[in-house]
Amino acid sequence: MIFYAGAADAMTRAGVRLLAPLPNPPSLRDFIAFEEHIAATSKKRGQPIPPEWYKAPVYYKGNHRTIIGPDQDLPWPLETSKLDYELELACIIGREGRDVSEREASGYIAGYTIMNDFSARDVQFQEMACRLGPAKGKDFGTAIGPCLVTPDEIPDLNALVMVARVNGEVWSQGRFGSIHWSFPQMIAHVSRGETIYPGDLFGSGTVGGGCGLEMDRYLKPGDVVELEIQPIGVLRTRVVKQKEGP
Repeated sequence: MIFYAGAADAMTRAGVRLLAPLPNPPSLRDFIAFEEHIAATSKKRGQPIPPEWYKAPVYYKGNHRTIIGPDQDLPWPLETSKLDYELELACIIGREGRDVSEREASGYIAGYTIMNDFSARDVQFQEMACRLGPAKGKDFGTAIGPCLVTPDEIPDLNALVMVARVNGEVWSQGRFGSIHWSFPQMIAHVSRGETIYPGDLFGSGTVGGGCGLEMDRYLKPGDVVELEIQPIGVLRTRVVKQKEGP
């Protein structure tokens, strides 16, 4: 039997395989909203945080057709040598809107889920040297799940603890409250002169310390990545070698 994840406790049901709570969103936008993360990645390039980052929430548009769900394998992509996970929270838009004010924006959020914006860092940085992207360095797969939790089930979004484990070992831990740009600010920004639609997926970007890039530590075939944000649950992904051709 196959079900879309509607509640984390459904994972305990025998014979049930959970799919992504939003298997084919109409669009995917992923932000870089945590100051600690952009500071660390900028430092890797020998640069300060761009002053433009403080003027508006910045995002890229990802491949909304390569969403994978909980406990779904991720085939090793593009012969990369620097496959990375990214520990994120995501919100799902529940109402159509345009020119939404920041004050009203929270009413457009249908729910939240965990998001793993997998990245092939060597590919990503090569293409972004041309001042566009990311594209191929991320478009191969984004994991979300294990369920969608409605806003009333999270009394204090800022109190959420975010944890990443690889093969059972904690690699990253952060707090959502350290975010600089809020989801309402993201919604207000995106909807300026542009319509947002039910099902649109907004990723928060990586929490500070929430990826291997910041530690020069990368994934390898066979690794199991677990992202945990309660009360949403645990988003688990196993990285596997690409199947050989015929």
